[in-house]
Amino acid sequence: MVTYLSVDLSNRCAKACPFCYNGSAPGGEGRWPVAEVESFLQDCAAHGLQAVSFGGGEPLEYEGIFHLLGVLRGRLFRSLTSNGLPLADPACLAALLKAAPDKVHLSLHFPDHANERARIRVQVGLLLRHGIRAGVNILVARSALAAARVAVLELRAAGLSPAEILLLPRRGGDSAETPTVTEMGYVAGGPAPGERAPPGAPPPRFQAPSCLLQCGKSPRFCSVGWDRTVGWCSYTSSRVRLAAPTHAALATALDGLPLAYCGAPS
Repeated sequence: MVTYLSVDLSNRCAKACPFCYNGSAPGGEGRWPVAEVESFLQDCAAHGLQAVSFGGGEPLEYEGIFHLLGVLRGRLFRSLTSNGLPLADPACLAALLKAAPDKVHLSLHFPDHANERARIRVQVGLLLRHGIRAGVNILVARSALAAARVAVLELRAAGLSPAEILLLPRRGGDSAETPTVTEMGYVAGGPAPGERAPPGAPPPRFQAPSCLLQCGKSPRFCSVGWDRTVGWCSYTSSRVRLAAPTHAALATALDGLPLAYCGAPS
């Protein structure tokens, strides 16, 4: 039974990263109607759903995000993943603090950009000081391993624990950018690839998606895109359209749904 659901609310995002799995852009017009999302999640909650994570696009650019966070408060564990740019608007920040999501993940897409690293550190610190549980997702590309390692060290120095820093391997597009497990360990503070750790040194601890080791379904998790398609994860191309915004339709969509690996074969 699915207990954790990821919902992409729209494909609108001012950042328009070229590697975005949703192809999100400033002019993205695809979105869920707010009332439909609310009805869908309330129905899923009545059938055992425990947590929802809002993504996009940029969820803080979605006009109904604060309404959804409000009506689902106490009903589901509510988290969202944001690039953080809308938080520069004091009104957006105030609305987010009032909605009090259970967790906010800020995405660091370009760890080789010092100004973006600094902005994310300031914003995650601000959320934490206001009592919002927060963490940082760092996109790790093979061409920027050293920069990603610097980002991890800076966040750790700012007081974040390994559990609050999620390392996401770059996938899709240019498969040469997808790091190995050893390279991810280096980013987390371990020895460089090809080097040995000092005798007795503990292996680096870090959070990463379970698919870092092996692609596979989780019966407890699935993803619903802004286009109402359902998949076992956000990145897979094996998706089927949700016939209706109901728990029953979600169960039907998942029945027999395959999972296609989003990266290149290793």
